Amino acid sequence: MKSYAAVVMGATVLAASWASGPAHAGTGLTQVDSVTVFYPTQAQDKPVTRGPFTLRLAENAAPAPGNNRLVVLSHGSGGAAWSYTDLARLLVQAGYIVAVPEHEGDNWHDQAKIGPASWKQRPAEISKAIDTMAKDARFGPLFDAKKVGMYGMSAGGHTALVLAGGRWSPSQLLKHCEAHLDEDFNTCAAPVTLLDGGVLDGMKKTIARGVIRNRLDDSKWYSHTDPRIVAIGAEVPFAADFDVESLRAPTARLGFVRAHQDIWLAPRWHLNPIAEACKTCEMIADLPGAGHGSLLSPPVPRLGGNVATLLADPPGFDRAEVPRVHAKVVAFFRKHLE
Repeated sequence: MKSYAAVVMGATVLAASWASGPAHAGTGLTQVDSVTVFYPTQAQDKPVTRGPFTLRLAENAAPAPGNNRLVVLSHGSGGAAWSYTDLARLLVQAGYIVAVPEHEGDNWHDQAKIGPASWKQRPAEISKAIDTMAKDARFGPLFDAKKVGMYGMSAGGHTALVLAGGRWSPSQLLKHCEAHLDEDFNTCAAPVTLLDGGVLDGMKKTIARGVIRNRLDDSKWYSHTDPRIVAIGAEVPFAADFDVESLRAPTARLGFVRAHQDIWLAPRWHLNPIAEACKTCEMIADLPGAGHGSLLSPPVPRLGGNVATLLADPPGFDRAEVPRVHAKVVAFFRKHLE
């Protein structure tokens, strides 16, 4: 079996061969307001430390022309840009600028709005990130703001489905959780608590029912589209609260990444109903052995507690699969965005 490093290098070479612009020496990294930006540059990558991550990037280097396209990436709940660095790097090597806005109240240092409060504002934050990038003197001239890609994972996948034309409601999630709490407890209560087969499981369910009935007492439908976004990828999305019919005919080209061993957002309750309804959508990657966090790369180090359990790779998952999947994501945007 090839080493992980060899597969990464192969996928990088493949992505670089797709770029329509000049070859790029490195992957630039900078900040534009609350948006982390990865971009083509002629500068060389050097070690950069962000939190627990040590990454090789060209910090604040001068941008180089790429393929005139921007992809905006929406991180998962409590997340940050850094766990998507390897995907961003492949996109950059193919010529894309990659912008990762930090979602207010739902990021690595602030979880005050995790859940519906964040989901209501996230799509508008993606639109704001496009505005921010278009106005920036360095990056605005380097991409077409009328033809943008978007990619999201987990709660970011929820954001992706909204931007593809989906509508969702907290009351729809309440209906799901009241009907399927025993079967889909991790959607409705995790990561605050998990069922473990112990004597406290009954009490956990009772408390969870009370909390979700209070928290999801909102029957309004929420939606937000942006005509500038023409190609969207949704990885392991939270989707149990959507009106499936609203995604039968998406407003943009829509593709999915499915992880069959996802114990947090099991495809049965989330992705599968959407994928079955949408006949024009694509399955970018269908991964029988992957879990919810298997494509985070680099993976988040030193996780503990319930989050570690929910994000852990299933037994036997080969992380050499990760760069191969990321190359398929690049190919999806190459097909529909350029």
